[in-house]
Order: sequence, then C-alpha cells, then structure tokens
Amino acid sequence: MNNLNFLSDYLIASLNLAVPLAFAALGGMYSERSGVLNIALEGMLITGAFSSAAATFYTGNPWLGVLCALIAGGLVGLLHAFMCVTLYVNQLVSGLAINLVAAGLTSFLARLVFNGSSTQRLPGIEPMVIPGLANIPILGSLLFQQDVLVYLLITLIAVTIYIFFHTSFGLTLRAVGEYPQAAATAGLSVSRVRYLAVVVSGCLASLGGADLTLVQIKFFTEGMSAGKGFMAIAALIFGRWHPLGSTLACFLFGATEALQLRIQAFGANIPYQFLVMLPYAIALFALLGLAGKSIPPQALGVPYSPENQQDNV
Repeated sequence: MNNLNFLSDYLIASLNLAVPLAFAALGGMYSERSGVLNIALEGMLITGAFSSAAATFYTGNPWLGVLCALIAGGLVGLLHAFMCVTLYVNQLVSGLAINLVAAGLTSFLARLVFNGSSTQRLPGIEPMVIPGLANIPILGSLLFQQDVLVYLLITLIAVTIYIFFHTSFGLTLRAVGEYPQAAATAGLSVSRVRYLAVVVSGCLASLGGADLTLVQIKFFTEGMSAGKGFMAIAALIFGRWHPLGSTLACFLFGATEALQLRIQAFGANIPYQFLVMLPYAIALFALLGLAGKSIPPQALGVPYSPENQQDNV
C-alpha cells in the first residue's frame, strides 16, 4: 500500500510540475508553427505569474487573476509579433529582450504591489474531486482530483491537434511556417496569421505562469519561472513541434524534477546543486539525442517581407 501511495504521489507531482511547461510549450507551438521563433516564453511565463498574482491580490478572485494573465500574456505576444513581423527585428534578439524586460519589470512591480513581501499568500484554485472516479487507485487521484487548469490543458491539447491537422486554419498556419511565399501567392496574409499565432502563444504561455502562482505556490516571488520557458522550448523540439509529443516531453521533464525533489527529501548524500541541475541535464541530453532528427518548420526564424516577395517574383 505504501508503494502505491508513493507511486501515486510521485505521478501527481510529476503532472503538476509538467503543467506550466506544457502550457508554455503549447503556446510556443502556435508561434513557431507560423514561423516566428519564440524565445520569449520565459518572459511570458513570468508575466502571467505576476499579473495573475497582482490581480488576485487586489480582487481576491483567482479567476480574475487568470483573466489578467491571459490579457498580459497576449499583450507580450503582441509586442513580440510587432517587433518580429512588422519591424523585422531579429526574432532571437526580440525574445531575449522581452525575457530581460519581463524579469526586471515584474521584480520591480512585485516590490510595489506586495510591499516588499515575497511570500504574500494568495487565494488559489483548488482541485476538483469527481465523485466515484476519484476513488480509483492511482488513476483516481491523478486524473480525477485535479484543478480546472489541468482539465483546460488536456482540452487545449486535443483542440490544438484538431486545429493543426483537421482545419483549414491549421493548414494555413503550417503553410505560413513552412513556405510563406507560397502562402502569400495563394492570397493568404502571412503577417495576419503570424500576429494571431504569436498573440495566442502569449496567452497560452501566461496560463503556465498563472498555474505556478495560483495552483502550485499560491504566492509570487521574483524569478519563479526559473528557466521553465527554456525547458518548454526544449520540450517543443523534443516533441518535434507536435502537441502530443511536446506534452509527453513536458511530463518527462516534470517527472525528472519530481524525482530530484524526492531524492533531496530522502537525504541522499548528493550535493543538492547536482540534483537541481538534473531536469536541465535531461533536457540537454534529450536534445543531443535528437540532433539532426527533429526538423523545425522551414521558415522558422526567417522574417517575411512582401517587398522581398515581389523582388523574388
């Protein structure tokens, strides 16, 4: 029985740690499938975490916090799209700039909002217990005693698979990411599709930050995203830009992080710095194993200019 409890607790912890990564990876997928490199996932995560915490702190309503996170994440996505699609700024530079600004700005604003306290307790989103199904061993607590954001994530994964591979919009999105010149020749607006994709990317990534703040920790602290946006990018590559594959990669990274936390709790004679490094090392090894095998969208990171299209024609 103890072994079953341990396995159940471990799987739940793995799932909970994977949820913010999966939201960010899902958001990054929309952006990168359209051809816009999104290194800004880290900044979108921390923006969503802060905005949800601030809104919940002032209103006492975590659902308003989630709504504010969506709005803030969408605005960050809009900024990234404006710089990359309209101004033709290098997409890597734009993403890194957003990450730096988001980290500094949220730290500054958090000290103003929370009066210098980094552990201001917030009302959070509690798990939903589904009667009957919640009593199933292992699977009951894993799948039927979760919060709304987990069920929302599962729904969004299914919706994304349907949109990408079974709708005309999904075909348009993938065409813009693979060969924007051909998409433009067919009468599609490359800029409009990329703007929409990057804004959706910001909204989804910000939900990962809201999950960190309102579900897992229930307070905001500076730098709490802790590189999760970059791990989401690794999961995106590891999953070959597919919704299901990237989600499974996020669960692998979440399971690794849950493992290192349990090893620390057992008091193993291992320097904790090596244990903290374990999830990132697994992500690195996963990417090394995919060298040359994971093929990104062909136009990823390449700005599209209608003037250049005319010149080429």
